[in-house]
Amino acid sequence: MTEFTYNKAKLPSRHVTEGPERAPHRSYLYAMGLTKTQIHQPLVGVASCWNEAAPCNISLMRQAQAVKKGVSAAGGTPREFCTITVTDGIAMGHQGMKSSLASREVIADSVELTMRGHSYDALVGLAGCDKSLPGMMMAMVRLNVPSVFIYGGSILPGTWRGQQITVQDVFEAVGKHSVGALDDQSLEEIEQAACPSAGACGAQFTANTMATVSEAIGLALPYSAGAPAPYEIRDRFCMTAGEMVMELIARNIRPRDIVTRKALENAAVVVAASGGSTNAALHLPAIAHECGIDFDLFDVAEIFRKTPYIADLKPGGRYVAKDMFEVGGIPLLMKTLLDHGYMHGDCLTVTGRTIAENLESVKWNPNQDVVRPADNPITVTGGVVGLKGNLAPEGAIVKIAGMAQDKLAFTGPARCFDSEELCFEAVKNRHYKEGEVLVIRYEGPKGGPGMREMLATTAALYGQGMGDKVALITDGRFSGATRGFCVGHVGPEAAVCGPIALIRDGDVIELNAVTGVLNVRLTDAELEARRKDWKPRETDYQSGALWKYAQQVGSARDGAVTHPGGKAERHVYADI
Repeated sequence: MTEFTYNKAKLPSRHVTEGPERAPHRSYLYAMGLTKTQIHQPLVGVASCWNEAAPCNISLMRQAQAVKKGVSAAGGTPREFCTITVTDGIAMGHQGMKSSLASREVIADSVELTMRGHSYDALVGLAGCDKSLPGMMMAMVRLNVPSVFIYGGSILPGTWRGQQITVQDVFEAVGKHSVGALDDQSLEEIEQAACPSAGACGAQFTANTMATVSEAIGLALPYSAGAPAPYEIRDRFCMTAGEMVMELIARNIRPRDIVTRKALENAAVVVAASGGSTNAALHLPAIAHECGIDFDLFDVAEIFRKTPYIADLKPGGRYVAKDMFEVGGIPLLMKTLLDHGYMHGDCLTVTGRTIAENLESVKWNPNQDVVRPADNPITVTGGVVGLKGNLAPEGAIVKIAGMAQDKLAFTGPARCFDSEELCFEAVKNRHYKEGEVLVIRYEGPKGGPGMREMLATTAALYGQGMGDKVALITDGRFSGATRGFCVGHVGPEAAVCGPIALIRDGDVIELNAVTGVLNVRLTDAELEARRKDWKPRETDYQSGALWKYAQQVGSARDGAVTHPGGKAERHVYADI
C-alpha cells in the first residue's frame, strides 16, 4: 500500500490529539485501545446507517469493518459510528411515512454533529435506504472533509412461480387481492419470496437511483454502487474506499472539488437515462444547496427533458440493478452517455481522476440488452420529466419510463382527497371512476408534514388494472417503484395555499408529459376568488420532531431543505 504523508497541524483532529492541553482527550482514546501512533494519525469517521429495520441496512456494519481495514492499511485511524434510517418500504402506507423525508435531514445533521464534535479528518459514509443515501452525501459536501461514499448494495430479485419479482410486485399484489384477482395463499407466497437477501429494493427505485447518482456525481468508486449487497466483491470495494480516503486527505481533494454544477448535471443525466426515481428531483437540489449551488427542480427537469432513456430497468422496464451490474454496471451506462455528449467528462471524482479518465477503459458490451446505446434509446426523452402550469407554478415531476407514448397526456375531472388515507380507502373500495384525476393534497413537506410517498395507493391502482385509466397528482411524493401517470412534488403545496389547495371535485385537470404542462381549467380570477375563502389547516403534529421539521422545511422545488445552506456559511468545518 502507498505511504501517504499528512500535515497534522492542518487537520481538524489536531484539536483533540495534539499538545499537552489535549491530554484529557487522548486519555479517552487510550481507553478504547488506541496506540500513541494511532492517536496521532488522521482520524477517519466511518459512518453507517446500520440497523435492524430493513434488509437495506442489515449488511452495512459488516461492510464498515472492511472500510476500517482499508483506512488502517493506508495509515489512518478509523472511528466507526452509526446513524438512523427510516425505511420507506416498512413506513409506506401509514403515518410512519411522514418520518421518511425528515430522516434525510436527521442523517445529515447527526453525521455533521458527530464529525464536528470529535474533530474527525475525513469521512467514509455507508448507506442503504432511500433517504440515507442523499443524507450521507449531503453531510459530505456540508462538512467538506475528504470523503468517499459507499452504497450497501441492492437486494437480489425474488422468484415466484418462475417469475422474477421485487417488492413492487408485493404492493401491486395487494391491489389484485383487493379485487379478488389473487387469493390469500398466493399473496402469502409472493410476500415470502420477493425479498430473498440483504440489500436495498432491487429495481431502479430511489435507493438504486441515488446509488447511480453517487458514481455519476463522483463521490463513489466506479462499479461500487452496482454490486448487490450479498456479493463478496463489496468487501473489496469497501476496503479500497478506506484506502482511497487516505489518499484524498494527502491530496486535499474535498467533496466540493467534486460536486460542482457540472457534476450535478451528470447526476441528473443518469437518473433520466436509467428511468430513475422522481425523488432524485428532491435530493439533487438538496445536495447542491449544501454546496451553495443553485440547482432547483426546473434545472433538474431541463436536463431530464434533453436526456434519452436507455436503461431497461424496473419498474417501467424488465431488469433489476443486479442485471445491469453483471453486464457492465453503472460505468457502462455512463460510458455511452459520455460518448454521445450527454455527460461532462472533465469532472473530478474520488479516484483523483476525471469521469472521462475513469471510463477510458470501459468497453461497450454488445451481448446485452439491459442498457441501450445512447444514440438508440428506448425513448428520446428521459424517463422522468418536469411539469409546470397554473396548477404547479413551482413545478411538478412525473416518471414516464415504461409508459406508452399515447398515454403521455391525460385530461379528466378532479377527485380531491385531503390525505393519502382517504384516497387509499376510496381506491381499495373502488370508489372512483375511470378517467378521473385523483388529487392527494396536504401531504407536502409542511402540510404532511413530511411529504409522504404514495406507493400503497398507486400500486393498488395497478393491481386493480386501473393504473393507466386514471391519473394521480399530489403535493407529496411517489416511491421509485411507482408507475403510471402519477405526478408528485406539485408546488406550492396545499399547506401554503398553493393552487392544488383550491381545486374542487369536477374541475378539469390537464396533464401533458410531452409539452410539460400541468393545468387546471380555471381562470386566474377564479383561483383568486377561491384563495380568499381558503383557511390554513393544522396537522396532528404540534410537538416533537415532525413539528420542528414543518417549521423549518422549505419548498419541494428547492429540495425541501431545512437550513440556509452553503451560501450562508461563514466557515466550513474542514477548515477549523
